[in-house]
Amino acid sequence: MTAEPQKLIIDTDPGIDDAMAIHYALAELQLELVGLTSIFGNVFVDQATRNALCLAEMAGADIPVAEGAAAPLVQPLNPPSHHVHGPEGFGNLPAASPAAQADPRPAWQFISESCRAAKGEITLCPVGPLTNIARLLDYDPDITGFVKKLVIMGGAAWCGGNVSAVAEANIWNDPHAAEAVFAADWQVEMVGLDVTSQIKCERSDFARLAGAAPEIGSFLAEIADFYIDFYHGRLGEEVCLMHDPAAVLSIVRPDFFDWKEVPIEVITSGAEIGRTLPQPEASRRPARIAVGVDAPAVREHFLAITATADQQAAARD
Repeated sequence: MTAEPQKLIIDTDPGIDDAMAIHYALAELQLELVGLTSIFGNVFVDQATRNALCLAEMAGADIPVAEGAAAPLVQPLNPPSHHVHGPEGFGNLPAASPAAQADPRPAWQFISESCRAAKGEITLCPVGPLTNIARLLDYDPDITGFVKKLVIMGGAAWCGGNVSAVAEANIWNDPHAAEAVFAADWQVEMVGLDVTSQIKCERSDFARLAGAAPEIGSFLAEIADFYIDFYHGRLGEEVCLMHDPAAVLSIVRPDFFDWKEVPIEVITSGAEIGRTLPQPEASRRPARIAVGVDAPAVREHFLAITATADQQAAARD
């Protein structure tokens, strides 16, 4: 008997690799995407909400999109990553105009009500700064007993950062929120730079997607060009790193990853702000951290599932 799909909410700042992750999730039959929530990061939050609505609409997915925080809990807002993702979040594409409107509830209320209605069934997957998740803990302190688990794209436990020597961008964009999230009593899985920096796709991979799924695959191929250009300038390779898709994919295929359990503390001030520091002696609940990955298997699984995106979109009509 086939297992029931795993229920999922993605908290997102789309963003090119966010778009890849969301279209993967919507094509993956082992996942049931019950909603999206938006957050600042790669783009401003209003751009993130609009882009999330566009992605759902593109895939024919009638799911709620709830807008979240526009700024971090404590520190000032850092500039969006337009140099990485483009001025509107999707490379050089102009802003689109989705037909649907955002859910009237703020992200944390939507997540709280959704998780309470399906106790222990919904996985939260934040792939941007963790502000919405920290505000969820403030809004509903008992929510830790209703969430199945939290799968975070962020952090760098035993490797260097990508915005400083030690910090990864999502954590660095709101370290105070991240510290609250890692300190809470729930199951946290961290899929960070320790593994995502090893997972790469090339232009030919996206050309393959465009051939298999002319609508969604061609969109991903077009926006991937901008992303690959950025990484070529940074890495000297014609590739892009698959940060956000890796986190979502790990929910379905945790066997593609090696894991280690250790408590994580987040540095919230000073030169190492945003660092996710393993603290074996800390009294908080250990996080489950991805420390190794079968990168070719992740890449092939992502491509195989996302190649069916048009087919799954048509099935929703």
